[in-house]
Amino acid sequence: MGIEPHADGAYYVGFRVGDQEIGLDPNGHNAGMTGPVGYWHVDDIEKTLRLLLDAGAQMQQEVKDVGGGKLIASVRDADSNIVGLIQSP
Repeated sequence: MGIEPHADGAYYVGFRVGDQEIGLDPNGHNAGMTGPVGYWHVDDIEKTLRLLLDAGAQMQQEVKDVGGGKLIASVRDADSNIVGLIQSP
């Protein structure tokens, strides 16, 4: 992409391209991530997660603070797509 990562660690490598965050998780495959995961920005991650689970999605990754109060979680839908959620502090 022609830019240096803003974060480069054993757990995460992050790039910012304009307003877009592109993150690479070197251990993602161990967590069932076999391809890109899009993260939807939500105001209330717990509420949104509950709505998705009640609609039939399966938990992929429980709510996790990834630093600075930023929360992420993900579910697997009926077609085995992984859908990520992100809530900013």
